[in-house]
Amino acid sequence: MRGYDVFSYPCDAEGDFMFMHNKRLQYTVRVSEPNPRLAVCLLEQFGGADGELAAAMRYFTQGLGEEDPGRKDMLLDIATEELSHLEVIGSIVAMLNKGVRAQLSEATMEEMELFRMVGANGTSAKESILFGGGPALIDSAGTPWSANYIDSRAEPTVDLRSNIAAESRAKIVYERLINITDDPGIKEALGFLMTREVAHQKSFEKALYSIEDNFPPGKLPGIEEYANIYVNTSQGEGDATGPWNSGDQWDRIDDLEKVMPIDGGDGTASVQLEADQAAALQQLAARGMSDPSGDPTTGADLGAGPGAGRTKPVDVDLR
Repeated sequence: MRGYDVFSYPCDAEGDFMFMHNKRLQYTVRVSEPNPRLAVCLLEQFGGADGELAAAMRYFTQGLGEEDPGRKDMLLDIATEELSHLEVIGSIVAMLNKGVRAQLSEATMEEMELFRMVGANGTSAKESILFGGGPALIDSAGTPWSANYIDSRAEPTVDLRSNIAAESRAKIVYERLINITDDPGIKEALGFLMTREVAHQKSFEKALYSIEDNFPPGKLPGIEEYANIYVNTSQGEGDATGPWNSGDQWDRIDDLEKVMPIDGGDGTASVQLEADQAAALQQLAARGMSDPSGDPTTGADLGAGPGAGRTKPVDVDLR
């Protein structure tokens, strides 16, 4: 069983899988009363960048391409559980919108009252009219869910770090959602979802640190002479020191003029060109060459008015 609400189940002798849906939610949803405005906020975790669908798709795609059997199993476990979390948050959104959805569908109010209601409760016209108050795959601003939210790179030491960050972000979003509702049932459900983000982060951390030599990410090592340098490029009031820029691990650079370019070169950009390319480049440069000795009259001079600053005097013939 992968997850609780949605789980994979072997369907043939070759070990292929299908998904079976258990109609019970992973966590019971108890909503005290409809609240469309709160439903809009909760859509952030339904179709938003740090929401449950994004998490499920991120971990599914990583798991399908994973070569390590342990990480593969973990990723598919968590991915499937995230789908059950999507169902929980979507069910809360649906419950919060039930009243509005019924009024819109059955036209139980006068036209003008319905018109005023659309948007007044925090929902967009599209959400009310097109989606009918149902949990649409959009975020709290109405932006459609996008695969651009999936930032996998098919490198475990990269993806696991990204997953840790994603779970951290989602945990903070749930904290903020908990803070804006006084509905005890919703608070409990959101608290459960928030805590599962913590548990998933712990799993990803364990998986990352079970990889020997997991830093720096990837196969190629860093260049030793540059790996320990901290460049203090933002100087002035507020300069601070700490373990991130000082101590035995760091060679700190404060006087940039003395050491830049850091590679000992002249700090310019160059390229080797073929003879015909160099000739064409000379022609291009000659055609676009500026004349620093001239001072042409421009449109800014001709049209200058108050606030234009200093401009070239223009003799205007009014005849």
